[in-house]
Amino acid sequence: MPGGLRFTRVAGRLLPLILLLAVVAGASSTRAAAATSAPAALAPARAADAPITLAVDAREAPRKLLHARLVIPAAPGPLTLCYPKWIPGEHAPTGPIVNLAGPRLSAGGRAIAWTRDSVEMWTFHCVVPEGARTVEADLDFLGPTTDEGYSAAASATAKLALISWNQVLLYPAGRDMRSLTFAASLTLPQGWKFATPLPVARQTGAVVEFGPVTLETLVDSPVMAGEHFRSLPLNPGDPRPVTLDIAADSPAALELSPEHEAACRRLVAEAGALFGARHYQRYHFLLALSDHIAHFGLEHHECSDDQLPERSLTDATLRLDSATLLPHEYVHSWNGKYRRPADLATPDYLQPMKTDLLWVYEGLTQYLGLLLTARSGLITSAQYADELAVRAAKLDHRPGRAWRPLVDTAVAAQILYEAPPAWASARRGVDFYDEMLLIWLEADALIRLSSGGQRTLDDFCHRFLGGASGTPTVVPYTLDDVVAALNEVAPHDWRGFLAQRVEKVQERAPLGGIEACGWKLTYADSASEVWRASEKDEKEVDLRCSIGLVLGEDGAIKDVVPGMTAAKAGVGPGMKLVAVNERRFSPDLLREVVKGTKAGGALELLVDNGEFFRTCRLSYRDGERYPRLERVAGKPDLLAEIVKARALGAR
Repeated sequence: MPGGLRFTRVAGRLLPLILLLAVVAGASSTRAAAATSAPAALAPARAADAPITLAVDAREAPRKLLHARLVIPAAPGPLTLCYPKWIPGEHAPTGPIVNLAGPRLSAGGRAIAWTRDSVEMWTFHCVVPEGARTVEADLDFLGPTTDEGYSAAASATAKLALISWNQVLLYPAGRDMRSLTFAASLTLPQGWKFATPLPVARQTGAVVEFGPVTLETLVDSPVMAGEHFRSLPLNPGDPRPVTLDIAADSPAALELSPEHEAACRRLVAEAGALFGARHYQRYHFLLALSDHIAHFGLEHHECSDDQLPERSLTDATLRLDSATLLPHEYVHSWNGKYRRPADLATPDYLQPMKTDLLWVYEGLTQYLGLLLTARSGLITSAQYADELAVRAAKLDHRPGRAWRPLVDTAVAAQILYEAPPAWASARRGVDFYDEMLLIWLEADALIRLSSGGQRTLDDFCHRFLGGASGTPTVVPYTLDDVVAALNEVAPHDWRGFLAQRVEKVQERAPLGGIEACGWKLTYADSASEVWRASEKDEKEVDLRCSIGLVLGEDGAIKDVVPGMTAAKAGVGPGMKLVAVNERRFSPDLLREVVKGTKAGGALELLVDNGEFFRTCRLSYRDGERYPRLERVAGKPDLLAEIVKARALGAR
C-alpha cells in the first residue's frame, strides 16, 4: 500500500553458477508442487522446453521508456500471446496494456502479422510460419507520468526506476505460470546500482543477466535501480538475509537515523518471533524515495516494492505516516504470498481472481503489520493507540456501512481500489483493511481472555502462517482452514464470530476489540500526531468527526459525511470552499472557526459550485473533535501486552 553497496546486495549469491541454477530449479519445483493444480486445459511443461529469453533495456528509464525483446520458442501454426492482466497483490485486472507499444512480431527476420482478441484484449493472435522455431517480439513500455494506480503508475525518475517484469513481457496462452521458464537480462543506465531477489548469473558493465526462473518467480521479483543507492543488511550473518535497499532522488534522502535503522533490524527479529519460520531464501525491502513517483507498497514473496516521498526517512512527520508500510508488506511474505486464498492462487495472469477473502489476506496483514510496527519500535505504544483511534473513528463515520457489509468491500475490491474520494463515506471503500484490523484485534483479545493469557493470536500465526522454513511456496487456504486453525488455538464459535462481523451490515464500526482491551474511543479538541501526519500526507483538512467534511488544502471538497452538519447545510463533493465567515479560506482559518463554535461562534461557508456560489450556514456547536483512546478504569490493559516486544534481545 511500499540500498546499499553492490557487494552487500549480492552477498550470499557468489556461488558457482551450476549450483545456483540447481537451487533455483529446486525452488521452482517446490513452488509448483505446493500450489493449486492448474486447470486441465493448461498444457503441462516439457523437460525439453527451452526458456523464453527476455532482454530489457532500461537505459531510457529516466525519460519513462523501457525497451524489451523476447525470443519465444514456438511451433508453426496458430499462436496466442498474453500480456499479464491480473497482477498478484493488486487484486484487480491492472496490467497496463494501454502503455504497451507493440508487439512487433517476427520469425527468421520476417514480420508476422497479429490481431488483438476483441474480447480478451490482453491477448494477441498470430500464425507462426512453417520452418520457424521461435518468434521474436519487440515491444516498448511507455512509462506513466501520473501517480494513479499502483505498479502501473509513475515508477521512474531521472535518478531511479522500478522495473516490474510483467510490464515488459508476453507469454504463450494456455501455459501455467509455474511451468514457463524465462531467462531475463537487464541493461541499466551507466553507473546505476540495483537490487532484486532474482539470482544474478553474471554482470558485465551495465548488463545484468539473471538465472533462469519460472514466469511466476520473474513477475514476483521486480528490480529497483538508481544513481543514489545504498543497502543495509538487517540481520547480518543470518542464512536467510534481509536487506533494506534504498534508491532516492538525492543522496541526502538515503540517510536514516541509528534509531530508525535499529527499529528496522528489530522488525526482522519480531517477525521471526511472530511466525517462527521464513518462506524465503533472501528478502529485500526495495524502498524508492521520490516526490515524482506513485506512493504505495506492493508485496512479493522475497521482496516488497515500497515507494514513498523523498524525505520519508528524514522528515519526522512523513516517517510517522509511513511507519507501517514496510511491516505490512513484510507480513505479506507469510500472509498473502505463502498462505493465499485459493481463489487468488490462479495458474496464469488472465484468469480472474476472486477476492472475497481479502479480509484475511489484507485485513489480518493490516493488524499484524501495525502490531510489528509497534513491537519493533518504529512507533511508540502511545502512537499505536492513536493509530487504532484514527482508523476506528474514520470507519465509524462511514454511513455506507448501513447498506454495504464488509465482505462486499472485499468482493468488489477491483472496483473500489480506484474509486474516487467523492462520496467515499456513503459508498465505502476497501474497508476490509482497517475494519478487519479492529476485528482481528477483537479476536486476539478474546483468545487472551478466554485462555487466561496462555494463548494469543501469535499462536494462530505460528500455526497458520509459520510451519517450516523453506523456499517460496504457495499453500492455498479456504475459510474453513482459517476457522479450523483458530479453533485449534482457542475453541470458540469462530465461524459465527466472523460471519456476524464480516457478512452482515453493521451500524457502527467494530469497537469490541478496543473495549475488550480496556480502552474506549473518545474525542478531544486537539488532533493527535498521527492524525496530523495523515492530514499532511494527504494534503487535506479532515473535519469528518466534527462537521463531517474532508477537503484539500486548496479548499476542494473531497467528501462529506451524510447526515452530519456540512451535508445538511448543502455542502457536497466537487464544490470548493472559497470563504469562511466572509474571510478567504485557509486551513488554519477553518479550524479556528470550527473551534470557536464551542463558544457560540457562527460557521458560514461560501462554496463555489461550478459557475455558481452558495452560502451554507452550518448549525454546529461542538468545536473541534479528533479521535483518541481512553483507558477504562478497572479493566486490564491488554494493548500494553499485545505490543510488547517478543524477540529475544529485541529492545
